[in-house]
Amino acid sequence: MSEPVRIVVADDHPLFREGVVHSLSGKGGVNVVGQAETGEQALRLTRDLLPDVLLLDIGMPGQGGLSTVGQVAIACPATKIVMLTVSENEDDLLAAFKAGARGYLLKGISARDLVAAIRAVAGGDVYVSPALAGRMLSELSGDRPPDPLSELTPRETEILRLVAQGMTNREIGERLSLAEKTIKHYMTNVLGKLHVRSRLEAALLAVRRSGRHDG
Repeated sequence: MSEPVRIVVADDHPLFREGVVHSLSGKGGVNVVGQAETGEQALRLTRDLLPDVLLLDIGMPGQGGLSTVGQVAIACPATKIVMLTVSENEDDLLAAFKAGARGYLLKGISARDLVAAIRAVAGGDVYVSPALAGRMLSELSGDRPPDPLSELTPRETEILRLVAQGMTNREIGERLSLAEKTIKHYMTNVLGKLHVRSRLEAALLAVRRSGRHDG
């Protein structure tokens, strides 16, 4: 970015906050324009100064960091919010992003990486500390079945097999002695579980898995 990124730093620990400000002031491309030690101060300063980035701690006195995120996101949508925290709690991370944060950094981050993350978020990216992102991805991939079809119930699998054979909802309902509306409900569930948009895509998945190309 040609213009320096204007930053407000909000943290209730003066020594840490001043250390962050000192680290940032020695780097090109960023400019600290204000400091706050409570969520209320952070909101007021952000409204007054309209910085490019608000660097915000989660654990702050008063209304707290997470409440402040939501208020800043509404009051100053042009300001990107980056959490700088010791919390590695996944719930805190998800709550921060849901409230409107665009970055989540752990306090052990180096000054150089902090500047890079701030500039990335100011430029429109989303940033999560690599160690935390890697762990979350690992947990998510560990929880997710490798085969989405394995998430289907026996009844859903049976209905999808009949769809793959080219049967309509009405024909499937007659075959299984179920109402057409019920079959439609099952198929909506199947499409959601498989993350596909149409019966055709779902049927192709089923055919590919079985290795059979039924008409």
